[in-house]
Amino acid sequence: MKTWIVIPTYNEAENLPLLLKALFELPMEDVTVLIVDDASPDGTGDLAEELSPKYGGRVRCLHRAGKLGLGTAYIEGFQFALKAGAETVCQMDADFSHPLETIPLMARLCEEFDLVIGSRYVAGGALDEHWPLWRKFLSGFGNTYARTILRLPVRDVTGGFRFWRRATLAGLPLERVKSNGYVFQVEMVYIARKLGFNMIETPIYFADRRWGKSKMSLRIQLEAAVHTWQLIGRYRDLGKPSPKNP
Repeated sequence: MKTWIVIPTYNEAENLPLLLKALFELPMEDVTVLIVDDASPDGTGDLAEELSPKYGGRVRCLHRAGKLGLGTAYIEGFQFALKAGAETVCQMDADFSHPLETIPLMARLCEEFDLVIGSRYVAGGALDEHWPLWRKFLSGFGNTYARTILRLPVRDVTGGFRFWRRATLAGLPLERVKSNGYVFQVEMVYIARKLGFNMIETPIYFADRRWGKSKMSLRIQLEAAVHTWQLIGRYRDLGKPSPKNP
């Protein structure tokens, strides 16, 4: 199974060597890591190129012209991976907030499900125990807000740790995806649900980033709140949920 792991980056040079080492130590075969770098001033993209020979060329990098946003980074990464023959595509952050040891399990689940979501809000999942209460509240409220408005059965609609089947991504109208902040995650789940793809959540412990600075801001949170409502009209023409995924 050819798995591509798509990781958007902006100033992640401190994390990248350790992240790649940990990914290629996982008990998985035929894995390629695609870094989608937004012209990081700290040289993240150049570092990815330097490290690629160490891993037999299994590290690729898309160099973008500037800080163009999370959504477009993922879309470009997904399209590149599909053209390269990926059979499954994993999306994740570069900051060690997602538990890498869960990747092999998610890959196996992807043999049965169209979309596998690493979830903080199902039984067994959790947020970083050191997060302050206000941050946990905002995260939980954001998920409840989006899933209530869009009537989604998924409990973690804003998380960015996911495994997609090739056919699932290829079947989504990626050219119509407009969200470019963290609401991008909501939009992708919403489209997949509207088209009847089946999905499952597996519990994860979401840790705070080990190094570097968080990209989350009040502007991004407000964008997500507004754009969630816009998704209803934007995808009104898509099919209804499939009976296999009630």
